[in-house]
Amino acid sequence: MKYPRGVRAPNSNYQANKQVQYGQRGMTLEKDLDRTNQFYLDSKKAVIHKKPTPVQIVNVDYPSRNKAKITEAYFKVPSTSDYNGIYKGRYIDFEAKETRNKTRFPFINIHAHQVEHMRQCHLSGGIVFLIIKFTVHDEVFLYPFEHFVKHWDHFLNNGRKSITYEDIKNESIILPMKYNPRYDYLAAVDEFYIEMEQ
Repeated sequence: MKYPRGVRAPNSNYQANKQVQYGQRGMTLEKDLDRTNQFYLDSKKAVIHKKPTPVQIVNVDYPSRNKAKITEAYFKVPSTSDYNGIYKGRYIDFEAKETRNKTRFPFINIHAHQVEHMRQCHLSGGIVFLIIKFTVHDEVFLYPFEHFVKHWDHFLNNGRKSITYEDIKNESIILPMKYNPRYDYLAAVDEFYIEMEQ
């Protein structure tokens, strides 16, 4: 900045720095949810964790004792959903997804085995939902599985291959970004699930 007028000083590195920040957008939702879950754990509100992806390590390169590097590994079994845990005595299971699409959430972003896992959790009485971030709009939604699965089942019967942004907006609860917790999705769980049951 040029002092005192606050005009940006010419900087050849400005464009490069801007590109680096843009390149990290894909991981922001997951990092924010991990931070939120840590806040819930620290405040004894809920115990919710990201599930590790089960992998089978096949080959490891040891260039030195402290620099072991996995060079070949395979997924043991198809993964289920991203997060699970317990809140107010209820099992919680959810998937977190980001899309850069402005107008829709394409089903190519989620796997059939993940949806079937969520369906089984829902049928067993769990609280199940998706957290979807539209990066272009910078909006994050808690999308109840009850609404999502209607679109999914329609897709399986040769229907649309996506859910429109407007449908998600109308059928979801928006999660505003805050300092801590980053996205208070349990407030939305209270609103949609817990309060409705009382």
